[in-house]
Amino acid sequence: MIITISGDPGSGKSTVRNLLAERLSLKKYSIGDLRGKMALDRGLNIDELNKLGEKKAFTDEDADEYQKKLGKEEDNFIIDGRLSYHFIPDSLKLFLSVDAREGAKRIFGDKREDEAEADGVEEVEERVKKRIESDKKRYQKYYGLDYEKKDNYDLIIDTTEISAKEATDKIISFIQKTYK
Repeated sequence: MIITISGDPGSGKSTVRNLLAERLSLKKYSIGDLRGKMALDRGLNIDELNKLGEKKAFTDEDADEYQKKLGKEEDNFIIDGRLSYHFIPDSLKLFLSVDAREGAKRIFGDKREDEAEADGVEEVEERVKKRIESDKKRYQKYYGLDYEKKDNYDLIIDTTEISAKEATDKIISFIQKTYK
């Protein structure tokens, strides 16, 4: 089984990926981590890499090829990435949504290495809004895709009011009902 997780910034994609990988004994991958490393290797933060990606396709192509290769060569893994559902079509496709303010609070609390420092949740929320705009611009330009289109996914979970464990429980329940 291959599971792809897409979703809003701060929705819990990485946390849910880790919990699912543990409970289902699956290998795990993260396109966000891969792109974060790409940014840091170039002396950039993730927002700067995304902005560069609006003009230079390599910032997306490297991650895209990596996903395609994984989907063809491996099985029994879980991966989080906004377009993973597209590059690994033979997968269980999940989307995690979150209220923008709650997502910004979570991101601000995480203080990830590839994120630029922020003075508060409001600043993070504004950056997230710009990040989503940049992502949409790139995905439309390079692939003609709207990752937020709900019919791309097998299961959509709003994580605004629930914990990552509760989201994971819902996914496990869905898998048990769907893949008997």
